[in-house]
Amino acid sequence: MQESYLKITKVVVSMGIKEGAKDKAIIEKMKSQLAAVTGQLPKVCRAKKSVAAFSLSKGSPIGLMVTLRGKRMVDFLKKVFTIVLPRTRDFKGVPLTGFDGRGNYNLGIKEMFIFPEVDYSQFDKPRGLQITIVTNAKDNKEAKQLLEKFGMPFQK
Repeated sequence: MQESYLKITKVVVSMGIKEGAKDKAIIEKMKSQLAAVTGQLPKVCRAKKSVAAFSLSKGSPIGLMVTLRGKRMVDFLKKVFTIVLPRTRDFKGVPLTGFDGRGNYNLGIKEMFIFPEVDYSQFDKPRGLQITIVTNAKDNKEAKQLLEKFGMPFQK
């Protein structure tokens, strides 16, 4: 594949909320916070099957997900790379272990508080999110070069 065709196709931002099955208000609070962070209204993810051990019933809300493309995706990634990640305590760069072997990168953020748009009063406890950067690269090496050009701060 020629380098000029390499691009980031989409960014998926997801968040698991296990208490959502019991308390619908938590889902609504986190929905507004995730919308503020991403600039797009999140989709509610529901349980696909019932699991008695987790007292979970099929169809219960258990998470939120946003798929970003185009300008929103670019703006979100620039914000994450230049503002959000440097605000993380003891930040030395994102690890190279986040690649999946197919050119995609997964980044976990332990606390949403590092986003400037987040309203602290809406949180009952620290909540994290998962950012998946999907590229059309064939392998990790191509994807790393693409993300470095985009400004992703990798560990040295």
